[in-house]
Amino acid sequence: MPALESPPLASRSDSLPPSENAVCKALVKVSWRRTGRWAAGLGALLFALGAHLYLTLPDVRPLARTNPTTTAFMELRAREARDDGRRVRKLHRWVPYSRIASSLRRAVLAAEDDGFFQHDGIELTQLRESLETNLKELQAVRGGSTITQQLAKNLYLSPSRNPLRKVKELLIARRLEAELSKTRILEIYLNVIEWGDGVWGAEAASRAYFRTSAASLSREQAALLAGAIVNPRVLSPGRPSRRLLRRQQIVLARMGRVVPPPVEAVTIVSKDESARPLGVDPATDGASVERSAQTTSDELKEDSVQSPAASSP
Repeated sequence: MPALESPPLASRSDSLPPSENAVCKALVKVSWRRTGRWAAGLGALLFALGAHLYLTLPDVRPLARTNPTTTAFMELRAREARDDGRRVRKLHRWVPYSRIASSLRRAVLAAEDDGFFQHDGIELTQLRESLETNLKELQAVRGGSTITQQLAKNLYLSPSRNPLRKVKELLIARRLEAELSKTRILEIYLNVIEWGDGVWGAEAASRAYFRTSAASLSREQAALLAGAIVNPRVLSPGRPSRRLLRRQQIVLARMGRVVPPPVEAVTIVSKDESARPLGVDPATDGASVERSAQTTSDELKEDSVQSPAASSP
């Protein structure tokens, strides 16, 4: 006997009376309309936010030929001192890239951004690892900032870990890379970053801690300064802690694997000095600079994660 086929099951809407079926269809249409409106509203909001961020970003083009005399971080520290009733302390003296020891240039790249030549302001691998770590810990404990991002933050933003601030930092970093050479980015960075309470830039730090100029730093002194950037208000090159001495040894071991950008002949206008050309280093004039090999240092990364006030949030 042939098997009897079961009759197809009726759908829920087919089993409903016509009036109820119509109501269900109407509710589905209303739900889809609302979802579409919410999606359109969210898209418009995100577009408006992106446009606002882009249009309000600072114009970085003057930095190509004008030295900044102050930064957002300098102004922040001054406000903090005034609010605490302390005297505002500011040690800062601009020096051209050619008058900063090659040992310090190498040390800073080794400590903070050994892939400086490989990225366009944003190092995606570091950024991804930072996001993964922060999501795992459910808080911002690790930074993934390049030197260009750190410069963007120091010049225009704040140390806050607000996600919106991070977006601005990324956008400004891309603008800096588009408008400035690698040499100019590193020159500004070395002249404006914080190196202690009221100590700003390589020249002030060299004289404050070692009583010498930035041009005369030894490898050991340069490595101490570079190792302190991760937390300059805690780690003092003048009174190095065990942690800082450990970082110094790591930086010294890595300095030979990075090549700093060459000196450029560029006319820079400063309010403190008349227009002057940056000198060209005979050792690098006309020479091509090799891109530094991608290197890693688990010790430095782990130490940066442990520091809540690291320089690259």
